[in-house]
Amino acid sequence: MEKENKTTERPPIITVMGHVDHGKSTLLDYIRKTNTVDDEAGGITQHIGAYELIHETPKGEKKKITFIDTPGHEAFTKIRSRGADVADIVILVVAADDGVNKQTLEALKIIQDSKTPFVVAINKIDKPNANIEKTKLDLASNNVYLEGYGGNIPNVLISAKTGEGVGDLLDVILLMAEMEDFKKDDGASAEGFVLESSLDSKKGGTATILIMNGTLKKGGFLSIDCNVTPIRSAEDHLGNKIEKASACSPVRI
Repeated sequence: MEKENKTTERPPIITVMGHVDHGKSTLLDYIRKTNTVDDEAGGITQHIGAYELIHETPKGEKKKITFIDTPGHEAFTKIRSRGADVADIVILVVAADDGVNKQTLEALKIIQDSKTPFVVAINKIDKPNANIEKTKLDLASNNVYLEGYGGNIPNVLISAKTGEGVGDLLDVILLMAEMEDFKKDDGASAEGFVLESSLDSKKGGTATILIMNGTLKKGGFLSIDCNVTPIRSAEDHLGNKIEKASACSPVRI
């Protein structure tokens, strides 16, 4: 007997990429209303973190979005590339007061190599020396053709500092996700990616994982390659103890 298709819409998984000081972490901080930048060495995000949020669309619908925060410094190219491979959609942040530079091009190459859909967020439009037109021309000269500039790549003007345009950016992301039609099956066994792992002196082996499909349950087992280990505890991205988690949820186990 053929198994009934029980797939449903799933939230999009988003990675934010760009130059080290173009405002990626500031954007994520504004979105989740917390501050992680000050806790990082030199103000640079040096690990992958994953966060969930609920955004209300112009139609009044409340939609979930999962964000992966990837490092911006060139020393973290490999881990940044991994973030792009996991994501459904990438936000490429380009500062209007600086434009396209070496690390912007590096991020763009990662996006193009992974063939991931992306939206350009032109940030820092609140700064007096912001030059939006020059930034768009810089992008066009590097074969990034924005909507309204001879291409079809979505772009949004934002200020991660003041929050201007951030809601519009989230609306665009959800529209792109709707067009891509991402699906999940909560009845399936959980599958996903390990974003980061460590050895804790009290808890033992711990890992942050991102579930791509199915449902993960405390008390189950995790299989990576030929290794199998029990899931003794699970926490959501806020550190709350949970019994189970579904697709696109970041979980600490």
